[in-house]
Amino acid sequence: MRCPRCGNDNDKVLESRSNREGTSIRRRRACQSCGHRFTSYERIEEKPIIVIKKDGRHQPFDISKVERGIRQCTEKLSITQNQIDTILRNIEDSIYDAAGTSNTVTSQQVGEETLKQLYPISRVAYVRFASVYRAFDDLDQFIEEIEKLATK
Repeated sequence: MRCPRCGNDNDKVLESRSNREGTSIRRRRACQSCGHRFTSYERIEEKPIIVIKKDGRHQPFDISKVERGIRQCTEKLSITQNQIDTILRNIEDSIYDAAGTSNTVTSQQVGEETLKQLYPISRVAYVRFASVYRAFDDLDQFIEEIEKLATK
């Protein structure tokens, strides 16, 4: 590790500690040349998950995009912040599992998982999200989806 003061790369680790979550290690170091003490952090570098869109484009998975959609479809419904946070965690966990070692998922997988998580919370939010995700363009599609819900 290069010393921030003198630039020498000869240092000694004085102390190492893991954070509470076990996601990083903090190391206290001392430069062997000038004696300057400094701290470094070591973290796992995770490969991002890539979402393959319907048109073939590739984008990094961004849970905040899913969150925006959920917030819009749950607007003015009695759904708590804790419920939304739980839905987002479940979606994120499921997407990471689905991506596996390939680190890719389709936008359809993200959309279907979101619907799956919304269904037990609010059927109204489910239909609202489905109408945008599945691009309903006429009343018959709404009626079809509501009839499916009624038979479940």
